[in-house]
Amino acid sequence: MSVNKKIAVPALLFALGATGAAHAQDEKSVKVVHWWTSGGEAAALKILKDDVAKRGFAWKDSAIGGGGGEPTPAKLRASASPGNSPDAMQLLGFAISDYAAEGLLGNVDLVASKEGWDKVVPLPLQKFSKYKGKWVAAPVNIHRTNWIWANKAIFDELKLKVPTTFDELVAHADKIRKAGYIPLAHGGQPWQEAIIFDSAVMSAGGPTFYKQALVDLDPVALGSKTMENAFSQMKKLRTMVDPNFPNRNWNLATSMVYHKKAAMQIMGDWAKGEFAKGHMKPNVDYLCSQYPGTDGTFIFSSDQFALVKASDKRMAGQSDFASAVMDKGFQEKFNIAKGSVPARTDVSMEGFDHCGKKSMADLKQAMKAGSMVSGSSSSMRIPVQGAVTGVVSKFHNSNISPAEATKLLLAAVNNSK
Repeated sequence: MSVNKKIAVPALLFALGATGAAHAQDEKSVKVVHWWTSGGEAAALKILKDDVAKRGFAWKDSAIGGGGGEPTPAKLRASASPGNSPDAMQLLGFAISDYAAEGLLGNVDLVASKEGWDKVVPLPLQKFSKYKGKWVAAPVNIHRTNWIWANKAIFDELKLKVPTTFDELVAHADKIRKAGYIPLAHGGQPWQEAIIFDSAVMSAGGPTFYKQALVDLDPVALGSKTMENAFSQMKKLRTMVDPNFPNRNWNLATSMVYHKKAAMQIMGDWAKGEFAKGHMKPNVDYLCSQYPGTDGTFIFSSDQFALVKASDKRMAGQSDFASAVMDKGFQEKFNIAKGSVPARTDVSMEGFDHCGKKSMADLKQAMKAGSMVSGSSSSMRIPVQGAVTGVVSKFHNSNISPAEATKLLLAAVNNSK
């Protein structure tokens, strides 16, 4: 992850060779722009690169800048010069349908139908993979964001158990601080604060309230006492971090946990990739548990490969790539390294660690209960998302009261629609 990628469109951009005669001899190349630069992310990305190479494609990195690091539709159109135009990209959430609405994406319905994607990809995820009923993106993973990661040595030393209520979390933080450790490792970047906010909202109000507030944008829910309680949780969490948190990258916050400088981190399960790279094992070196009060729920995000409209000659290569991304073997290897779980529910979990198996079990339970919900980085259109994140970040970095933050949130959402 990097700055703003989780606020709007955490994106991996790639192209299976550009369109036009200038690339007639480059049809077996795969151009990639990605934001996976931490050690754990790079290890997972190498699996994708190797898999692409085995299918006869030469991997080429290709950067396209834009607002927040990802190319906006306008940027994509501007870049569509002969020999330079990307024809596929990886996006998150509603950004996919935004691109599709601009007429920039093709679809992979033929390969999706042939391989039965409808039967194995969770419906809440399909909502973002499709546009007007057509598959326009292939999901590579499912990340869970309502996790707490804890250093087991610190918890053992202080005889602490994973907190199951928010009050327990607050009490743990007090003991941890008195023992000389930082209770909560945090990076003061807006997208990281948005992740904490999602968990606080779920904890304060449960899945029905979460959907009302952060998916349906119901004004009653947004301006409610329950929302104020969510901000109150964030206010208490703010007291648990060290003074050097502003603009700290998420992986540096994770390193504070595995180097025993901090006891906990609230972060998506890409953090597990960092622990794995450091040869740390769950229940031996670190602990994974749901954010207190979110048991039975699954807040998710998913990196997806969206395909840009291309010539018939290029579409064959795009379909091959989409098929490779959805391959069960690839999804197993990639997600073990990435820390996430496969985007398809029929992949064997035998090779996954305790946290991975727990994540998939919780995912399937949440699917049945209707409590699998997208994080705010996916569930909102970009203007609304930016407005919400702006209020959350301002609150986290100021002395605004929870009541005032609730009023600001309602106003910001209303003004951004």
